[in-house]
Amino acid sequence: MLDERIEFENFINSEGFFDYPQSNELQQETSLTTMETEKERPVLSPSDYLVAFSTQSQSYCVGYVDIVNSTKLSASLRADQLSQYYEIFLNSMSKIIGKFGGKVIKNIGDCLLYYFPNSALSSEVGLTNCLDCGLAMSNAQSVITEEMRSKGLPGINYRISADYGTVIMMNTNNSSSVDLIGPPVNMCAKINHCAGNNEFVVGNDLRQFTKKFQGYEYREVQSCNVGFRSSYPVYRVTSSHR
Repeated sequence: MLDERIEFENFINSEGFFDYPQSNELQQETSLTTMETEKERPVLSPSDYLVAFSTQSQSYCVGYVDIVNSTKLSASLRADQLSQYYEIFLNSMSKIIGKFGGKVIKNIGDCLLYYFPNSALSSEVGLTNCLDCGLAMSNAQSVITEEMRSKGLPGINYRISADYGTVIMMNTNNSSSVDLIGPPVNMCAKINHCAGNNEFVVGNDLRQFTKKFQGYEYREVQSCNVGFRSSYPVYRVTSSHR
């Protein structure tokens, strides 16, 4: 565990961690797309967006990370500052997710939804990756804040949540990316607010599969309302190796 922690610290403090070589290309593509859209503005028909669901379901660990007070933040920054702020955050989180074998499904505004393909069939390796990723995101806050402030931007706080369960994969006709539909996806979003600043929380379904794993401590979050009549336990996760 100590070796893994040192390896991650070296990774996030490496010289190229905040370099995004494809960012400029994406910005150019986005600008061109915007210009073309302004020129054409076609009338959309229902057939312009179609979805196809997999006929089989699978169980995965799904994660969700969301910036705290993003609405207030948006009002206090210029457009160019806000773009840079989100770029640093979203790309940093994406790099950490990839480091632990996860895949980003999509960003929803300033949130990232992701999952761990190797967590299928409650694989211990995949579930451990999910937990380690959440803890690594939590620990990365100070480094990301330092980078933000070096660019003249405010520091950042965010919340991380994860859960485990059955999902169905979905594709659309206008994207090659895979989307997931199912209870753990919805639950991740619902329990996210139960975390404090830069904390990592998990739902009870994920805890049941991982509670005997070594190296993690779980503390139930009291008075966490996730919108159901019956309570759904949510747990704050920390490392027992400090």
